[in-house]
Amino acid sequence: MAFNDSEAALAAKAEKRMEQALATSSVERDDYVDTTPAEPLTKKDINRMAWRSLALQASFNYERMQAGGWLYTLIPALRKIHKNDEDLRNSMKMHLEFINVHPFDVTFLSGLVLAMEQSKEKISTIRAVKVALMGPLGGIGDAMFWLTWLPICAGIGAALALEGSMFGPIVFLLLFNALHFGLRFGLAHYGYRAGLGAINVLKNSTKKISHAASIVGMTVIGALVASYVRLSTPLEIHAGEAKIALQSGVLDKLMPNLLPLGFTLVVYWLMKKGYSPVKLIGLTVVLGLVGKFMGFL
Repeated sequence: MAFNDSEAALAAKAEKRMEQALATSSVERDDYVDTTPAEPLTKKDINRMAWRSLALQASFNYERMQAGGWLYTLIPALRKIHKNDEDLRNSMKMHLEFINVHPFDVTFLSGLVLAMEQSKEKISTIRAVKVALMGPLGGIGDAMFWLTWLPICAGIGAALALEGSMFGPIVFLLLFNALHFGLRFGLAHYGYRAGLGAINVLKNSTKKISHAASIVGMTVIGALVASYVRLSTPLEIHAGEAKIALQSGVLDKLMPNLLPLGFTLVVYWLMKKGYSPVKLIGLTVVLGLVGKFMGFL
């Protein structure tokens, strides 16, 4: 994750992203013909931008990544800002350059960029801000959503579903998207209002936010492993006429849920070795069937 990288590694990644952006650039000039600041965007304009950001990855490709969806997000506001056709054309060309950012907190960046476009900043300046914030926003988004909020919501939904409630998946979707949409729209307005002043705050807080969110996420995942990974063995140890259940008499006394923990660690190790989730799911199914048939699970 980005927050674990050294300063040199972060700088190297930022330089690589800038090279990728410039490699896909067809901008004709660095400054706008009409340098008069545009009229401020309305709340309706920012909300429209946030709604359109849902299509960020609709045209994902390996040359420009999310560029098509990124321009689709911004284009109504850009048309309102740039009345000069050449300025609008240059702005659109710049926003079709390489970009790869987290899809849930992208509106912070798009709001900030629109504030810069409204002020008619140089195209190279806007590009530099886009490139500089791709990494930090990716690290925060991954830690906040994939490692923290998603496991929490999935755990609550799974708990309801295991009890036979049909509301399990509904509660999961409602909880997850309450934060998702709240941040998507809230960050859009915050990014636009804060403008360039938000950049230093974000850069200084990135590692702290990501690290704190990841700690919470790992704690939640650990609780989910203990609660929902179910693995036990019916094997018994025979000592003369005495019989000792391996599960309750040995393993549970050493550490409750030792087998689920061990299996989870093995799966994690295999993932680090390059095994895909599909292969690991198949392996789990095969292990369960063989274990049941052989009598050791």
